[in-house]
Amino acid sequence: MRDLLHALCLALDQGQPCVYCSVVDTRGSTPQKAGAAMLVFPDGSQAGTLGGGCVEAEVKRSALTTLASSEGESPRLFDFCLDDNYGWDDGLICGGRMHILATPLSHGDCGYYEAFRDRVEKGIGCTEAVVVDPKAVDAGVGSRWLFDGDGEAVASSGPASGPASVPQMIRDNLVSLSARPRAYSKQGVAYLPVLPRITLLIVGGGHVGQAVAKLAGDVDFDVWVLDDRENYVSAERFPKALRRMTGDIGQTLHALAGEVHPSVYALIVTRGHAHDEEALFHLAASKAGYVGMIGSKRKIKLIFDDLKARGISAEKLDRVHAPLGFAIGSQTVPEIGVSIVAELIACRNLGHSIPEARVRQKS
Repeated sequence: MRDLLHALCLALDQGQPCVYCSVVDTRGSTPQKAGAAMLVFPDGSQAGTLGGGCVEAEVKRSALTTLASSEGESPRLFDFCLDDNYGWDDGLICGGRMHILATPLSHGDCGYYEAFRDRVEKGIGCTEAVVVDPKAVDAGVGSRWLFDGDGEAVASSGPASGPASVPQMIRDNLVSLSARPRAYSKQGVAYLPVLPRITLLIVGGGHVGQAVAKLAGDVDFDVWVLDDRENYVSAERFPKALRRMTGDIGQTLHALAGEVHPSVYALIVTRGHAHDEEALFHLAASKAGYVGMIGSKRKIKLIFDDLKARGISAEKLDRVHAPLGFAIGSQTVPEIGVSIVAELIACRNLGHSIPEARVRQKS
């Protein structure tokens, strides 16, 4: 989404018209889900994808026709049933339905999409509310409002006149980003959340931390790493880390307390029992959206007993993922990294519905 919005804002800033094609609703099996988007430019080029195949080709054809027409200025809603008429090039038929909104854009739409891009690039999250049924809400098809994480409208586009014009029904149906909702539709409006980016704080720069950081960076986590040994948090070991911190683990985590919030996941993979315990002492009661610690069940029990004696409640410790990782029979460090990152992805994407399978890791 970041790359697509960058291309969109660049085109609008240069006065180049384009059509913003977004999936606003799906039913059943489809190649892309609501929130996917594609730009179509007058020369036939595109950015992003709606999943390929005949649906994408049809939307692109219609978008180019719109750009070539002097009357094509209004958003159009397409409804595709992915049956024999819209089979994929390889013969695969998904069998679901896709609703795609094609919106012609020009320089005058810069404000809304600049605000959208700004929030996505900063990783702070936002939700688009897009009218798809004018009979259900008093606004034209393609009216868009952009909401911040607190549910406040920060921009609008299309037939809507401004953030202050948001129908109360739309406000009432808005789901907080703290619940990490997926896209949904209600009362003629599609809600397309872009969730806040997750920062992964890795405490421990050893082999497991290094393996996790590499994979986590590939799947769109912002990585921070902390170790008390400077050579273990070097740029060579953690090239994708946005922050590399060296210092006493307890003191550094205490200083970071104000920056640890639900969009921060904390992973404890230090080189020893004492360091793990000190890290968990500071993180168990934090506001982190996820806290995980590597180790055998015996080691974890000893650490938990020590922390209870130090005043950390059983309730706080119950939220700790330990042992962490999914049970995939991992043996090597890269395999352990895969099992841990799989759990992190599941927690980010599925929340509390993640499987309870855990893998017993040895410290």
